[in-house]
Amino acid sequence: MHFRAPSIDPGVMAFVWALLLSVYVYFGLLAVGASAACAIVIALLAFAGIWLFVRLRGEDGVRT
Repeated sequence: MHFRAPSIDPGVMAFVWALLLSVYVYFGLLAVGASAACAIVIALLAFAGIWLFVRLRGEDGVRT
């Protein structure tokens, strides 16, 4: 019997990638001295951009 990982919706995976990378951006901005307000705005914009990019381009191509 072969076990496979459960199927995860591409939108959920895009959300996870966007969340983790935007948290990284947020703390990175805080580490270099940006204000918290500026960091949260840039992190939210990064979240939206990353989510959209991964959602549109992150799926596997068609295998032949």
